Amino acid sequence: MSRECGGPDRGEDDVGVVGDDQETWGTQALCRTADPDELFVDGAAQNKAKALCTGCPVRTECLAHALDHRIEYGVWGGMTERERRALLRRRPTVTSWQRLLDTARAEHARQAAEHQEPGAGWWQAG
Repeated sequence: MSRECGGPDRGEDDVGVVGDDQETWGTQALCRTADPDELFVDGAAQNKAKALCTGCPVRTECLAHALDHRIEYGVWGGMTERERRALLRRRPTVTSWQRLLDTARAEHARQAAEHQEPGAGWWQAG
């Protein structure tokens, strides 16, 4: 995430990125102080770069940015360029990864809230 995207503000399908504000989420990224040479690596070194993404609070935003902007190099949002290319091939109809990931996150939160009774914890079940 640390290197600036050299590409356009639009994906290959010429659709603008919805709600993408790298200046906002980029300041919260765990890799913001990392050496970019550690994030733009090949082979087994990519696993170390991906590990940095594991606990990052803006991992989803970072991944969506890389997918929406078709960034070809580096580890972004915990995915290598090879993994992102494979994902883009599997889901060619997605025009906004940011919107898709935001929707998935909201749905996950809604389902989690449905399964949790108000005021009751797992320790009170029974």
